Amino acid sequence: MIQPTEFAARRARLLERAPIGFVLFDDKYIQYFTGFNFLATERPVAVIGSPDGDLVAFVPEFEVERTEEEASFDRVGSYPEYPGEVHPMVLLVRLLESLGMNGAVAADQDGYPGILGYSGPALSEVTGAPVENVAAAIEQMMRRKSPAEVELIRESARWCEHAHRLLQEYSQPGTTEADASLRAGREATLAMLAALGDRFGGAQGSSDGATAGYRGQIGRRSAWAHAVAHNIVFEAGDMLVSETSAPIWGYNAELERGMVIGEPTDEVKRLFAHAVAAQEIAFEALRPDVTCADVDNAVLEYFRANDLMPLWRQHVGHAIGLRNHEAPFLDTGDDTRVEEGMVFTIEPGVYVSALGGFRHSDTVVVTNDGIEILTDYPRDLASLTIPA
Repeated sequence: MIQPTEFAARRARLLERAPIGFVLFDDKYIQYFTGFNFLATERPVAVIGSPDGDLVAFVPEFEVERTEEEASFDRVGSYPEYPGEVHPMVLLVRLLESLGMNGAVAADQDGYPGILGYSGPALSEVTGAPVENVAAAIEQMMRRKSPAEVELIRESARWCEHAHRLLQEYSQPGTTEADASLRAGREATLAMLAALGDRFGGAQGSSDGATAGYRGQIGRRSAWAHAVAHNIVFEAGDMLVSETSAPIWGYNAELERGMVIGEPTDEVKRLFAHAVAAQEIAFEALRPDVTCADVDNAVLEYFRANDLMPLWRQHVGHAIGLRNHEAPFLDTGDDTRVEEGMVFTIEPGVYVSALGGFRHSDTVVVTNDGIEILTDYPRDLASLTIPA
């Protein structure tokens, strides 16, 4: 887990950037700077860092007891309910004033985000002063993972692997997507909880834990990178593209595999080999001091050289950590320079509408001279062929 000293160092860096004090509304930013988890709903939650270094939570009244029990704030302010007789944003500004934060403040956005029906005044409107947006600075801080963050992602990868082994075992002809996914997710989650205990870090909702499934990427639908589930029955000849998740203290790895049910045809073998080769090229291209665009362009060059551009659909990958998708992106339009400690997914794909998709995704951390692959699962066709 992330130690209190690391959270404190992160907040100190943010205060250097915003010495007037800051307000955070985004749940992942709050988790990054404090370790505090909450269910983001229409009821505003905020965390304040005062210029003097005080750390204050602002939550609905029914969250006070849990917040005091499970977090380490210097103070917990609250409001009765949303929208209430006095809007929470008005009460938040009063809390800021009690901390000596009169006038301009820094924030990740100008007020609580409009989610789940929430509406309310902008923070600047209630304070009558400008808000300095520090979201870009926070994103920059989050890009390079600390050793502790990498270890949490590495642990997530281990449980993604476990969940995927179960998923592959249960994905048999005649069974359904829901049956295989739910069995694999349930068994992997229970095994993870038993093995890790308090080291798991808890989750936000009753449905969280390890998951493995296809999200509809079965048969020709596997050519749709963002398909949705239909509880499809597995059949011989189906191409499959899997996905897994196993957040550990909120940190995520990603493991995906292209698989086939039954004896693969020559065309399946050819396209599968191209998908693996494209991923290998990305592995080789990703290292410190190249740009994200360089990595994507290396794969695009392979696609062009092998007449595969009609089968291209997506960039090579994205950063990952507290969110499943983070910046920067391994995309020809992203000139961010790669640095040691960045964590990415590597997932170039080949997609044929009438047949299906061919995509592996592995999570890697950038080292001083290349990468370390954190997900450990077979990538060869023989290992990923399910008997029919």
